[in-house]
Amino acid sequence: MKKPLVYFLCTGNSCRSQMAEGWARKLGGDKIEVHSAGIETHGVNPRAVTAMKDAGVDISRHTSDLIDPEILNKADYVITLCGDANDKCPVTPSHVNRLHWGFEDPAKATGSDEEVTAKFSEVRDAIKNRISTFLSKELFI
Repeated sequence: MKKPLVYFLCTGNSCRSQMAEGWARKLGGDKIEVHSAGIETHGVNPRAVTAMKDAGVDISRHTSDLIDPEILNKADYVITLCGDANDKCPVTPSHVNRLHWGFEDPAKATGSDEEVTAKFSEVRDAIKNRISTFLSKELFI
C-alpha cells in the first residue's frame, strides 16, 4: 500500500514548515512520507532547531528547500502554513488535497530572549497539536 505523501509549504522553509516536517515524521513514523519546502529558501532557523530539540525532535539536519514540482504533483496533501505560501503556491493537480493552516511566524517575534523563545515554543506546540489531529482524523494513524 502506498504511503500518503504530505508536503508542508511556507514562505522560506525556515521555521513553521520545518517544525511541521519534524513533527509529522515523529508522529507519523514510517506510515507517511513527509517533505517541506518554501516559495524561497531562508535557511533553517536555529531557534526552530532549538525549540524542536527541546521537545525531543531533531531537525538539525533539515535543509531549506524550494518547492519541487515533482513532489508537489505527486503529493496526497499539500499543507500551507502561512498566507504568503497559500497565495503563491503553484497550482496543484485535482488529486491533491490542499489545506491551509495559518500559524503566526515565530521568527517575527519581538521582545526579550525569553519572550521570543516562548513564541517559538507556542507555535511548535500548536503545530504538533494540529498534526496530531490531522494524522488521526485524515490518515487514521
